[in-house]
Amino acid sequence: MEYDPKKCCMRKKVVLEREPYLAELDKWKDLPFIKIVTGVRRCGKSTLLKIFAQRLLKSGVRPEQIIEINLEDLANQRLTDYQELHRYILERASNSGEYYIFLDEIQQVENFQKAVDSLFLHDNFDIYLTGSNSHILSGELATLLTGRYVQIEMLPLSLKEFKKAFPDKSAEELYKLYLSTTSFPFILEVPSESEFLDRILDGLYNTVVVKDILSRVQLREPTVLTKLTRFCFDSVGNRVSVAKLANSMTSAGTKTDNKTVEKYLRGLIDAFVLYEVDRWDLKGKELLKSLKKYYAVDLGLRRTLLGSGSLADVGHLLENVVFLELKRRGYKVFTGKLDEFEVDFVCTNGQEKIYIQVAASVRDEEVLRRELRPLLRIQDNFPKYLLTLDNDPKASIDGVHKINALDWLLSE
Repeated sequence: MEYDPKKCCMRKKVVLEREPYLAELDKWKDLPFIKIVTGVRRCGKSTLLKIFAQRLLKSGVRPEQIIEINLEDLANQRLTDYQELHRYILERASNSGEYYIFLDEIQQVENFQKAVDSLFLHDNFDIYLTGSNSHILSGELATLLTGRYVQIEMLPLSLKEFKKAFPDKSAEELYKLYLSTTSFPFILEVPSESEFLDRILDGLYNTVVVKDILSRVQLREPTVLTKLTRFCFDSVGNRVSVAKLANSMTSAGTKTDNKTVEKYLRGLIDAFVLYEVDRWDLKGKELLKSLKKYYAVDLGLRRTLLGSGSLADVGHLLENVVFLELKRRGYKVFTGKLDEFEVDFVCTNGQEKIYIQVAASVRDEEVLRRELRPLLRIQDNFPKYLLTLDNDPKASIDGVHKINALDWLLSE
């Protein structure tokens, strides 16, 4: 076969400076808090710290004041011992000036919290950590450092960030590409053909399973875990329970029980592969324990596990994208129950509250009435939105703002 450079060459490396996260790091710089950046593998945490370190250098910080350690680099394997790590940093930071310490993938260090707690005693150390598992924020670290750390949760690319790599595409073309490829930042560096992406995403999923889930969950059944992931990915936007997942898997030929499902489900959530959303009873004003919703961190990862046919579920895909965007914008997100009706998202951020209903299209009058009904029954004056893919002008229907979802996703 003749070599075709257009097909074989990798796309030119693009480094996207993700300003919201950089601004968050800058806001906490030099304050007496440990900065912990968490998120799924390959979402850009390491690159974020590198860019932030470069900005420090440009601001006048000297190179010797910056200590960067990638704890997944084999060259740093001895530093995965917390005492060695502590000793090494103290040797590097031998002077009395300010030091910026960046520890990437800190979960590779067993008992890392002991080293971090000791380093935090030094007033001239500004400490930044990254981790691919929320497990690092539990247990002894949380006990030792309560009130002394801030978590910055990082996600793959938003549609607005994705547009920077494909500026010439219309909103509709961009969204279609966003769904059919991936939101992981490596999309900026590799060909967008599915054969490349599927192999990379499959490798990423297997890495997460081995390093971030099976290594931390006592059970050792990767087949059960993968089938559970598929069930959850296939159910995005639907209300499910642990018992329902266990029964569905058993009926499909994979015998399991509630305890196993619950353990693996927690592993997927801790590794940021899945996000769990609680239900809020708008009338009783309390959290409900049953029937939660789950959303995928990346729809490319979902497509890789479920196949290209999964792209047909337009409404739930849009709901997943909207959920992730709400997380990026700093909202605490719940689903809402109001009598027999369901509100897709009840979102709070401090004193702010908004309600959102998501639908692929509401041009059918019956569908429009169905989607508006729960919002119109809410007895308060907080903003209410109906987001759809209909390319129609904005409208207000009895106080509900009907907006094109792509306009909302690409807005400031």
